[in-house]
Amino acid sequence: MIEVTCSIIEKDGKVLATRRASGSHLAGLWEFPGGKIEPGETDEECIIREILEELNLNIEIIGKLQPVEHLYSDKSIRLIPFICKLSSGQLTLKDHSEYRWLGINELQSLDWAEADIKVVIEYLNISKA
Repeated sequence: MIEVTCSIIEKDGKVLATRRASGSHLAGLWEFPGGKIEPGETDEECIIREILEELNLNIEIIGKLQPVEHLYSDKSIRLIPFICKLSSGQLTLKDHSEYRWLGINELQSLDWAEADIKVVIEYLNISKA
């Protein structure tokens, strides 16, 4: 099972969603950005590093959701979601084809990667609580 982190980055009442680039696994689907945990790295170190590498953004972790285990046709992942706030940086796409800042009510309008759907649902549930 591949351990992967993702970040729900909040800014001005909106949340960042990114679209996977063509040629990548799950190309064209939307996700909360993140990436694989490297050996010796904590979940928290991973998400901070991945967001800086992929999006040129500095984030601050403010919460954590329940991990999601999902079996895709070619791999099994354990997705560890963090709720983060944007600290600094100019968003630059390196591994994605598109991004959107969305309000809570807009999140379900995207075609999400399957594992991320469960994260969207949990995030919506805690946001409405």
